[in-house]
Amino acid sequence: MNKEINNLIKSFYENDYIIAEELATTVFLTKTLEKPLLIEGNAGVGKTSLAKTLASHLNTDLIRLQCYEGLDVNTSIYEWNYQKQLLHIKLFEDNPNKNDLGQKIFGMDYILKRPLLQSISTNKSVVLLIDEIDRADEEFEAFLLELLSDFQISIPELGTIHAKSKPIVILTSNRTRELSDALRRRCLYHWVDFPSKKDEINIIQKKIPEIDENIASQVVIFINNLRKSSLHKPPGIAESIDWAKTLISLNAKNITDEIIRNSIGSVLKHQEDINFVLNKTVQEFLIPLD
Repeated sequence: MNKEINNLIKSFYENDYIIAEELATTVFLTKTLEKPLLIEGNAGVGKTSLAKTLASHLNTDLIRLQCYEGLDVNTSIYEWNYQKQLLHIKLFEDNPNKNDLGQKIFGMDYILKRPLLQSISTNKSVVLLIDEIDRADEEFEAFLLELLSDFQISIPELGTIHAKSKPIVILTSNRTRELSDALRRRCLYHWVDFPSKKDEINIIQKKIPEIDENIASQVVIFINNLRKSSLHKPPGIAESIDWAKTLISLNAKNITDEIIRNSIGSVLKHQEDINFVLNKTVQEFLIPLD
């Protein structure tokens, strides 16, 4: 294994993130090849946490853009500071050189930098997380292509702003809609699945060192069998950790029907899913995994 990849795996582990060698290799290549990384997978598999941990590993800042329907340039790239412009106009309205006022108030000093512009304006490389890009409109992807290709942004009044230091760009998607081929071509790609039973137990034990191995194993078996069921929202790793903490707080030694009734809200967030589980017995969800 490449020494840098091995160091990355160890560093992530020290930051409570267990990363598979395949994903670690892709993250290493993202930095080495200076290409954005598109990560897809079910909600709750650790896509967002990956970017946060990478920023900690590199000892740099994380700049996050949370995507949503209707996201536009003003929210994601830049916006003119109109109050500052108006104040400048007021102060210099009697100035004999006021003909040059237009050039002065349309400069970088009068721009409010949003996450995308912030990421290329810093003197050191940062991690730029474009989270849940699938929630944004297709039109927004067009705004991203210039940044993803050339690490630059064009502003009509100022021209092209080139990155001072290229950010490490991580895009995440839960696949609520299909992304464009133009965006995909500009990125490295990795699909993140739910971890194996062994890895998920390791994650829980890493996050909760005091947990008994037996209860950690039961949590993982139960959660994994839930994921195989037809639920509205299958639980992610965060829910596994939350439930494990809940069981410790309740001094539970084993998962029982009573424990499920009293604590299933730590795992499932939709009433239909909760009713589905409560209509079954605990033994149906503690079937050993292959």
